[in-house]
Amino acid sequence: MRHKLADQKTRKTLERGDFRLLHYAGEVTYCVVGFLDKNNDLLYKNIKDVMRQSKNSIVKHCFPSIEPDSKKRPETVATQFKSSLAGLTEILMSKEPWYVRCLKPNNSKQSGCFDDVLVRHQVKYLGLMEHLRVRRAGFAYRRRFEVFLQRYKALCPDTWPHWKGKPADGVQRLVIHLGYRPDEYKMGRTKIFIRHPRTLFATEDAFEMCKHKLATRIQAKYRGYRVKGAFHRQRDAATKIEACWRGMQARKERERRTWAVKVIKRFIKGFMNRNQPVCVDNAEYLTFVRQNYLIRLKENLPKNLLDKNTWLTPPPIMQEASRILHQLYVRLLVRKYVRGLSAQRKAQLQLKSLTSALFKGKKESYPQSVSKPFVATRINEQDINMKVLQMIRHEGIKYSVLVVKYDRNGFRPRQRQLVLTQAAAYLVEEAKIKQRVEYGSLKGVSVSHLSDNFLIIHVSCDDIKQKGDLVLQCDHLFELVTKLSMLANKASAIKVVQGRFDIHPGKEGFVDFRSGQETMVYRAKNGHLMV
Repeated sequence: MRHKLADQKTRKTLERGDFRLLHYAGEVTYCVVGFLDKNNDLLYKNIKDVMRQSKNSIVKHCFPSIEPDSKKRPETVATQFKSSLAGLTEILMSKEPWYVRCLKPNNSKQSGCFDDVLVRHQVKYLGLMEHLRVRRAGFAYRRRFEVFLQRYKALCPDTWPHWKGKPADGVQRLVIHLGYRPDEYKMGRTKIFIRHPRTLFATEDAFEMCKHKLATRIQAKYRGYRVKGAFHRQRDAATKIEACWRGMQARKERERRTWAVKVIKRFIKGFMNRNQPVCVDNAEYLTFVRQNYLIRLKENLPKNLLDKNTWLTPPPIMQEASRILHQLYVRLLVRKYVRGLSAQRKAQLQLKSLTSALFKGKKESYPQSVSKPFVATRINEQDINMKVLQMIRHEGIKYSVLVVKYDRNGFRPRQRQLVLTQAAAYLVEEAKIKQRVEYGSLKGVSVSHLSDNFLIIHVSCDDIKQKGDLVLQCDHLFELVTKLSMLANKASAIKVVQGRFDIHPGKEGFVDFRSGQETMVYRAKNGHLMV
């Protein structure tokens, strides 16, 4: 029906370019505007270009140059239909179609208006009655075993992730696990039939809940796979680096061993020819011996001058060099030691050196006296009588000490003070000078070789004022004799005598020395002084 043939009432619902067809589902109105454009093929671009180059302005105006510079031919109507149909088919195949029936209560889209004729007609052509009859007959939902098992296999541990048996057995195991009652489903030859929608909806709800668990498991599996892959890559990289490193270390070790073999061979050959003159065979070995000895000597040098036995024994080739180095090092130690000495320490060592020259190896008690330092004086000036001090002060007192003087006749002991000045030695008894011995008249000083502390000062008898030799006993024997020899400048006059001493002048006397367990001084029956 078109506008020209329609009645007055129908014309109000049709436009001039519309026509209406009566389908099984109802009346359908079509508009003819654009029918020709949609059903005709477009002109090719080259034809348009030819028409655009026409000299006729009207023709040229009908084909403006507004199209893009594409050389692709436009699609025909048939091609467009095929493309649209292929796209629709692809969408339908990728989805699961669900048919939704929509019923219009009226054609005027008015609220509160229900056209029972229109609704009855829609129910009829949509086939809802037939669908309801099928529902009432039961088992409206049906699905092939493979499809049903593939969709819902995740709901049963026995069918997940893969069922290796027959699909029918897998579906049977699945519905038993889901708790289907026998009257809710039936197993066909190739399909499963479900009676009530609520059973299917409950299965779908369970499947939706299971999707989250599956997603979590898939996520965990993927993360594990990704981490495992990263671990394998790191392990392979570490293995490769380790292999390269071990290879490099092995090559270095091989080079080092090759070098070591050559060095050991040269070393053995040099050792075998070590006593030969310097040649190609022993030159490197001798150089190594020199270097090794010098290095060991550097690390084991004596710390002080008293370490005389710590100098390393040199090899034969380094005998002369070691001797020269030893001399130089001793001189260096001496120089360092001397530079660090104070004036008092230097004077002390000079006295000790003189004592050593006089008594070392001669008197038995000398080793015990080495560690005892000498002092400037044993008697202070305040302890000397003022009268005596006034008489000898002008000569300059250098040393004074307490002594025991034995008479030349009778050998009676008497306490005295021995004062050494710059010019003479004075034997003092409290406020009286008993004897003055000038250094010029000093013939010598005798001591025994034993561990006693006796000494005899021998005096020249040319001077009538001199009484004779002095027999003295002093606890600081080495200190007294050393300072006396230094002041008198007569170190050669000091003698260490064995056996007896002769005392001059006057009545001849003797002092005899013997070894014993205790020190005793007494006069013997023969008149000698026995020590």
